[in-house]
Amino acid sequence: MQIALIGYGKMGKAIEGIALERGHTCPLKIDLDTMDLFDAAHLNSCDVAIEFTGPHSAKENILRCLEAGIPVISGSTGWLADWESVKNKCEQQNGSLLYASNFSVGVNIFFELNKKLATLMKDQAAYTVSMEEIHHTQKKDAPSGTAITLAEQIMEQRTGIAKWVNEESNQATELSIISKRIDPAPGTHLIKYSSSVDDIEIIHTAHSRMGFATGAVLAAEYIAGKKGIYTMKDVLGY
Repeated sequence: MQIALIGYGKMGKAIEGIALERGHTCPLKIDLDTMDLFDAAHLNSCDVAIEFTGPHSAKENILRCLEAGIPVISGSTGWLADWESVKNKCEQQNGSLLYASNFSVGVNIFFELNKKLATLMKDQAAYTVSMEEIHHTQKKDAPSGTAITLAEQIMEQRTGIAKWVNEESNQATELSIISKRIDPAPGTHLIKYSSSVDDIEIIHTAHSRMGFATGAVLAAEYIAGKKGIYTMKDVLGY
């Protein structure tokens, strides 16, 4: 399979390494110095695009891939206010899109654990819930897309929580997410339920970008030849 890499920073290079290990090639690499190659002709020389850029460029990058008729995997976070317009474009184009806030297999298992724990705790009023996420200082958005996904899963069960806030909060209607930026942390997410008698915590800590890169390549392998909109749950069969 030939993979176009949209974004060729640390994450793009990690994805390339995994792709090559799995027998694929990455003939097209788009970054700020190669934007002149980011067109339909060059995209159509590849089977799938993997897009890891930033919150301000992700939407346009995804749309450009969809317009070119190439399946696109996106792991950029911080742009989901535009999700509906991108989803509609994909459907209009009869395209292929797979988005995940986190491609790590371990994190996607963690998502399932978080949902289960939130279900068990939804009627336990004695416990308050809070979150913490730690990433490297180059991460552009806060809280992380993964933290937002985790928060939304909790709020689906704890209907008394109206919103998440990216600060400490003592309001029962707010879910506090504390974001820390510490090098070289690739990603830690902690969910904590606290009461006067005990605490319950679940935590996921990434040791490197390799887990995210492997998941992105697995997603690219999955979406090849398919039409529609998918998630990592489809890739992993959950």
